[in-house]
Order: sequence, then C-alpha cells, then structure tokens
Amino acid sequence: MSSSEKVAPANITDIMQTAYIDYSMSVIISRALPDARDGLKPVQRRILYAMLREGLLHNRAFDKCAGVVGEVLKNYHPHGDASVYDTLVRLAQNWVVRYPLIDPQGNFGSVDGDPPAAYRYTEARLTAIAEELLRDIDEETVDFVANYKESTTEPSVLPSALPNLLMNGSTGIAVGMATNIPPHNLDEIIDASIAVLDDPDVSVDHLCTIVKGPDFPTGGQVVGLAGIDSYLRTGRGIVRMRGRAHTEEMKNGGEQIVITEIPYNVNRANLVSRIAELVTDKILDGIRDVRDESDENTRIVIELKRGEQGRVVINQLFQKTALESSFGVTLLALDNKRPKQMNIKELLECYVDHRREVLYRRTEYRLRKAEDRAHILEGYKIALDNLDDFVRIIRASANRDEAREKLMARYPLSERQTNAILDLRLYQLTGLEREKIEAEYMELMRLIEELRAILASDQLLRDLVKKELLELKPKYSRPRRCEIVPAEGEFRMEDVIANEGCIITVSHAGMIKRTPDSEYRAQRRGGKGIIGTDTYQEDFVEHLFTASTHDYIIFVTSSGQCLAKKVYDVPEGARTSKGKSVSSFLRLGDGEKIAAMLCVKDFSDDRFLVMATKRGVIKKTPLSDYFGTTRNLEGGLIGINLAEGDAVIGTVVTTGSDEIILVSHQGLAVRFRERDPESGEVLFRATGRATSGVTGMRFKLDDDHLDVIEVVDHTARFLVASEAGLGVRTRFEDYRLINRGGTGVWAIDLPEDNSINLAGALSVKDEDEIMLLTAKGQSVRCPVKDIREVSRGSKGVKLVDLADGDKLLAIARIVEVKDEDGVDTTDTDETAPPTDLPPATDASDTSTEP
Repeated sequence: MSSSEKVAPANITDIMQTAYIDYSMSVIISRALPDARDGLKPVQRRILYAMLREGLLHNRAFDKCAGVVGEVLKNYHPHGDASVYDTLVRLAQNWVVRYPLIDPQGNFGSVDGDPPAAYRYTEARLTAIAEELLRDIDEETVDFVANYKESTTEPSVLPSALPNLLMNGSTGIAVGMATNIPPHNLDEIIDASIAVLDDPDVSVDHLCTIVKGPDFPTGGQVVGLAGIDSYLRTGRGIVRMRGRAHTEEMKNGGEQIVITEIPYNVNRANLVSRIAELVTDKILDGIRDVRDESDENTRIVIELKRGEQGRVVINQLFQKTALESSFGVTLLALDNKRPKQMNIKELLECYVDHRREVLYRRTEYRLRKAEDRAHILEGYKIALDNLDDFVRIIRASANRDEAREKLMARYPLSERQTNAILDLRLYQLTGLEREKIEAEYMELMRLIEELRAILASDQLLRDLVKKELLELKPKYSRPRRCEIVPAEGEFRMEDVIANEGCIITVSHAGMIKRTPDSEYRAQRRGGKGIIGTDTYQEDFVEHLFTASTHDYIIFVTSSGQCLAKKVYDVPEGARTSKGKSVSSFLRLGDGEKIAAMLCVKDFSDDRFLVMATKRGVIKKTPLSDYFGTTRNLEGGLIGINLAEGDAVIGTVVTTGSDEIILVSHQGLAVRFRERDPESGEVLFRATGRATSGVTGMRFKLDDDHLDVIEVVDHTARFLVASEAGLGVRTRFEDYRLINRGGTGVWAIDLPEDNSINLAGALSVKDEDEIMLLTAKGQSVRCPVKDIREVSRGSKGVKLVDLADGDKLLAIARIVEVKDEDGVDTTDTDETAPPTDLPPATDASDTSTEP
C-alpha cells in the first residue's frame, strides 16, 4: 500500500446497499427498460445505429451479422456477443416483432423454438421502417453522448418518426420491476397520436375508441375487453389470447380441427407436443391423431374420433393447452430517465413531445444551414453586381490574402463570403449561372421564412408532426392480424337495446322524455290531432326531436355548453306522461336551458357542427372536436363563446360544402354557401370549439332575432310555419343566394304588429311526415305530400286547426328508422278520418331584397 492511500473502516451493510442501488439503476436505465420516446433499449438502439453507420440500408446489399455484432461490441456495447446477436435476431423475427426493424437473410430461428444459425452464417440489413426511426439523426435532432471508451459518440435516443414503443411493444425484467408492452396496429397508434396532437386535453376514453387493443404478429384472438380497457387506462391489465381454430370435414365423413394461428409467445412445437401428451394420457380422449403440417404458415391438424364434436374439443384445447394464454400487460418505460408506469395517453404524450422537440431542433438546424447558404449567396450577388471591379482587384493583388483584404475593405463582405467568392470558378460568372444564384437565393428566402414561422408557432410545429405521421401511415399501413372479440358475458348496451325510432320532447319547464314514434298515428293535414304530452299548469313542450335509439344526441344549452348522450339514455315515458326533469338527466347550471338537440351517428372529422345564436351569429367547428362531450362532465364542454345577452337557437351538421339557410323570428330568410363550388374558396371558415362566431344574418326589423338554421337540400322543399298554424312549402331555389351576413328575403307573410311570428322551418320531402306540436300539448302527425306548394313570402296553407288561445309551437320531421334486420319501423297508421279544409288563400309575394 502506498503512502498516499488510506484505509477507512466501513459497514459492509452500507457498502452492499450502495453498490446494489447503483447496480439496480444501471440495469433499469442502461439495460432492461425501453425509453418511452423511441421504444428502444440501449442495445437495440446501438444495433440500429451501428448498422446505419455501416451503410446497411434496406435498398443495399446484406452483410454478415458477425460484422454488425463486432461493430456494436467494438464501439458501443461492452458486453457479451450473445446478448447483441440475440437482440439482433429478435428484431428480425416477424413472429416476435409486429413491424420487424431488421431484414434477415439466412436461418434466424422459427416459431417452433429452433435457434438461429451462428452469426458468421447469417446476414442482415435495416428495414425501411427502421430507417424511419433513424431519419434526420444527422441534423442535430437528438443528443449524442460519448461511448464507453470515449472514442466516438452514440445517440442517447433516436429521432423515431414512428411510435415504435407501442407499435412493436417491449419486454424486459429489471431489478424490482418489469415491463411487458404488447405490439399494436400502427394505423391505430398513428391515429391516436394525431388525436393527442389535435387536442392535448383529449380524454383517455376517446383514445380507447381509437386503439382497439393489441395486434400480435402471430394473429389469433384477444378474448375480452376488460383487460384491454384496464391497461389502456391504468397501464396494467391482463389480456387473454386464443389461437384460431376451425373444423373441416374429411373425405371419410369424419371431422378434423385445423389450428391456423397460435397465441403470441407460444412455442408451436411445444403446443403440438402438449396436445399429443394429453391424448396419450387420455385426458383428451376425443382425438385420434395430431399432425403438424406447418411450413412458414401454421397448420396443426387434429383428427377427431367418429361422433366427437369439434367445438367441444376446441374448448378443451383452450382449457388444457397454451392455445389459450394470458398476456400480463405492464406499460412501464423510462420517462426522463425515470421508470414510470403510464396509461395510453401518457405514453402517446411522451412520444408526441419527443417528436415536437426533434422537429424543432431539425428546423433550427435547417434554418442555420439556410441562413448560412443565403449569406454566401448574398456575397455572390455583390460580386456579380460589381464583377469588373472584383476582377480588377483580384488581378492586381499579389496573392489570395491580399485580394481578400482589399475586397473586404472596399465592399461589405464577411471573410466567409470573400473566401467563397475567391473560390468561384469562371463558368459561374456566366449569365445562366447568375440566374441560378438568384433563383436559389429567392427559394432560400422562402424557406427561411417558413422555418422561422414553425419555430415561432407551436401549432405549426404540431401540424408538421401530424403531416409527417400522415405521410408515413399509408406507406407502412398493415391490416390488423389479431381479432378482438368480447368475452362471454361482455356486451354493449346497443346489443340489448333495439334500434328503433323514437320522439324526444323537452318542455318549457325542463321535463324530458323519450317515446316510441309508433305511439303517434298519422293524420291528414289540418287534423285536430291527439294528446301528444301531458304538461303541468302553464307548461308547454318547447323542443321536439326524432332519432334512433343507437344514435348520439348532442345537447346544446342556451349558454353554449355541449353534452352528448346516447338516445337510449334519455328517460323513456308514455305519450301522455310528463317526463322527467332534465336537471336529473343533464347537469345544467342555474337558469340554463336546452337550446338545441342534434342527432349524430358518430363524431367524424369530415363533418362540421354549425351553431347559430339569437343575435344572428354562426360558428362552424369540426364535429370531431365535440367527441369529448360524450364524457360525463360537470356542465359539459364549451361549444361556443357567447356575447352577453346572446343565446344559442339551433345547430346543424354540414359537410363543409353545403348551403345554409337562416330564418328570423319575423319571417326573413338568408341563404348562403360554405364554399364557392367553382373556385373552391371557403366562404364560411371553421374555427375551434371554444371560440366565438361570425355574423350570419343582420336584422332590418326592430326586435327581430334568429329562430331557425337549416342545411339546404335541393332535392327537398323548405317548409316554413307560423304560430297561426299556416305553412309555406316552396323550393330552396326561391331564396336567392347572397353573402353571409345579409338581411334576407321574406319567407312567409306575417302581420306587421308581430302578433304572429315564426313557429319553425325545416327541409322536407314528399315522402316525409312531420310532427306539429302546439303550446297546449296537441300534436298532429301529417304527411308532407298533403301540404300544397305555394309561393315564397305568401301567408301559406293551413297545417293544423288550433283551439282558441292555442298556437303552433314547433314542427319536426319524422325520420324513417330501420331495425337491425332492415325492417322499416316507422308508424304509418292512417286510420284517422280525414279533415276537410277550406282552400288555402295564397298572399302575394311581399319579399324585400336586401
């Protein structure tokens, strides 16, 4: 021992504890767990990077795996060669990895458990999808760290243009923790990533509708939805996997079972041996013979004894063999170098944040390169503008340094610009080359402006991430291999509730109910009707809606809040019942009322929800932005920002290229387009969910306000009804197309004293039926074909006989609803006697053009 060394006593327990913690963290961080950003463990990342540096790309020749292993051991991974080669092999096995990252050549093992050939015999190269994980790595997109011997550097994470952790999964056992992430379908994971990009507050519920569950490379079935739902929401769950088997009839009249797909991570040879063992032990006594006829595809044939039922034997195989297995999911990965169990949204957020950082750094790099090149081109332009003087100075100089100093003294040039000018070749001084320099400079200026805009806007950065994901999606899209089926006993409400038509009513006092439309019989125009609903004293029905029980209804409140429910969730009541308080069904604030209800089948992003307010403001938003309203939120989500004193009066769904018509309380109408059909110019633009709108209609009459919004259907007619029970049915073309924000033309002739106003307006066809509802609760169901067409702006024809003091309150179209077998369930009872009406009196067209 030298004199400089000292011996200090220490407790061996403390030393062991410190050493074990250091060892544990080394295993966790540097060996066993994947990074949540690129989904790779260090050895996997080093293999891919080493192959990139060796030029083993997907469109180049294969090279020996021995060379790859040697390169990885030499520069990046100071461990045994077996660990590196085993990892390389697993990345190439298409029954282990859903989207292989290495393209193999030679014997790389089999699903039967056969080992691969030695690495001196096998060859490999990167796949195209692996190159996407490495794309842009040389543009300073990720941090590089020194390798173990500090002779070179290696990436701490890959740029990962695809969400590799979820698409390929990962398995690892660390110290005191383990991860087991199943592979998923890339299309679903990209769609979920885009959902997170579009709405950072997207719910886990919505993501669970996008990510259906695991997509194992060996196919088969995942049985049961509870385990999938558990791990997507909490990061931990157990999914049951089953192989796929069917029965075939043999030539001798017997029956055989053929297994074509096996569960993930199940050894096929061991499965066949286990079945044979159970047959030998007479545990499975209905089997006569077992044969493995598999090649690259699985085909295990099980011949049954005469009289045995195939389904019974298949169920026995599920119970007694690995044909049904469990996969315990643990979504554990490194987040900022810390192990963390995450749900599906947190994993996607890690990936999306990583891609935003990668593209931000790439944009900074490209901006520096573009600005540097533009700087050189600016020097070229100065030289070309003063070419004769530059040539004279250079010719008069004794050497390069003297020429550089003279040029920099005479012109505003940097040293780099001057050196670049002195390096110019003579042919670059021609007119053609000058034009090329000018064109390159202009293109660089455009690029620099675009790159600076991306760096200044997080939304543009998100859009760029989304754009690149959407570009890669069709390139690597693969159909789902693994089928997800409910377990016995699992069902959806839709499976037990018939899909049938119904009528939903909401009273002025806030009573809501759902009634089968078969309870309302069809009557002739002008009929007295039947009692449609019972009401409390001084209460009346204010809203009426027709829908199918499997649809969604978006409820929009007077304050602009949105909440979506399934139609079957609406309390059911008889035709004459009062219904239940809407406050017990929806969580409404004080003084808040339902302003509009809209039926939708789903929340797609190619359709738009257009809201209209009392003051004539309209707002258009993609329907997909409202999916979050299906959650059971307190008060719903903001659908529109309203000015003080304004309120929502209606909503419609459009395609983005429709025409919209607005009708005011005093009978004026405005018809305008969302998009110009010739130029494609958008005339009515979409905005975010929690935003204000734009002016849809201006009012020329005092105390007028907006009452109705409808989508124009040129195959239909527009029916406008007044409180007096009169209606005008005419073509939409009779309403002149104007710009949004006009004052409109007359739709129906109403008294100037405002004693009678608009009751409603809607698009109808001859085969439709409509429901007419009065303030006193009377209802009439009337065929549209019985309503005669009259001129726009006339008084109209009689729709319903009203009792003294009663008035028409609302009109709604009865929709045809088909059950699951396609049978029309719409009530067409026409047993009510017809009512004779006097001929309608048509008033003259008194329209006023704006």
